[in-house]
Amino acid sequence: MAAGVLTSDWAPAFAAVPRSAFLPDLIWPFDMAAGRSVAVCRADDPAAWRGYADDADVPVVTQWDDGEHAGTEPGAVPTSSASMPSVVFRMLGELDLRPGHKVLEIGTATCWNAALMAHRAGPGNVTTVEVDGAVATAARSAAERYGLGVRVVQGDGARGYPEGAPYDRVIATCGVRSMPYAWVTQARPGGVVVVPWGTHFGNGDAVARLVVAADGKSAAGRFAGPVEFMKLRAQRAPVINHSAYVPGSVTNGEESATMLTEPDVLGGQFGPQRFVWGLRVPDCCHVVAEKRDGGRPVWFYGLGGDRSWACVWFQGGEAARVWQSGPRRLWDEVAAAHRWWVVQGRPDHTRFGLTVTADGQRVWLDDPEAGPAGSWAV
Repeated sequence: MAAGVLTSDWAPAFAAVPRSAFLPDLIWPFDMAAGRSVAVCRADDPAAWRGYADDADVPVVTQWDDGEHAGTEPGAVPTSSASMPSVVFRMLGELDLRPGHKVLEIGTATCWNAALMAHRAGPGNVTTVEVDGAVATAARSAAERYGLGVRVVQGDGARGYPEGAPYDRVIATCGVRSMPYAWVTQARPGGVVVVPWGTHFGNGDAVARLVVAADGKSAAGRFAGPVEFMKLRAQRAPVINHSAYVPGSVTNGEESATMLTEPDVLGGQFGPQRFVWGLRVPDCCHVVAEKRDGGRPVWFYGLGGDRSWACVWFQGGEAARVWQSGPRRLWDEVAAAHRWWVVQGRPDHTRFGLTVTADGQRVWLDDPEAGPAGSWAV
């Protein structure tokens, strides 16, 4: 509350619906000091479990590897979780949920978020869709145990839940790279859609708050700020086979140099740079490698099928070495995106917005009516 994330109108729901009531006995909270997820079992260490479940503002993984994981050690890929409470309430604040509103949630996970909304909106007003059968079953049991009248549906969240439409509010708790148009058509005109959105350039997202137009055929609004969510399963990032792009040495690529620094290109963890590069350098992803030999390589891979790649080697204050190959000069595109960003005044996430129609989605800078120079189909 001191940080302004949990507002007074949501405080009763936070007090009445504890996160611990929706978590399994074995959880993997993110240990900020260690920088990794750690296993905590309620039976083995109830105090630690309770501390992470109710007191710590950290994300808690509840499933790895789409349920294929076994044992207590963290798995390879987290696939379901309870988000940080600060992120949960930041997004609920953007949703502007009122008593009596009908809500559609995409991504049930533990059902804590849906239960918070049901406490606010009232019994029978929240429908939540979960793609994973085991996760949906556990969430349904938790919802019934808590008695808040949440409808848990197992299915593909990309199609929404037309049987319950229209909704006053739609919220996704998974990141998307292309917002399903069904979420627009299933919301009322004037309804609000809150969704973490980004590009395949990286794993980061930004929270988009969209308002559905009066004719119900489109939705538009600005980004509120950066977040990072697990992705809608059908929109996960493609797996990159490095050797298929770079079968030999990096020195086989065309070499050049740049005075752009590592902070110029990567920014902070939640800085706007990589969000902007994803807009300005389409069909591209990047991988930040561990430092070695006093430097750090950052790789860029084209996703259009032509196997274009680039690598920049940052080493202290020296000019960075660059190699690139393929029909696209991906590093040149990133450098051009940086120049554009500087000319525009280094805009952060909140100067950008998203418009979704039946024909696709478009991101714009400052003005939703911007022409081709100020907007991009993505």
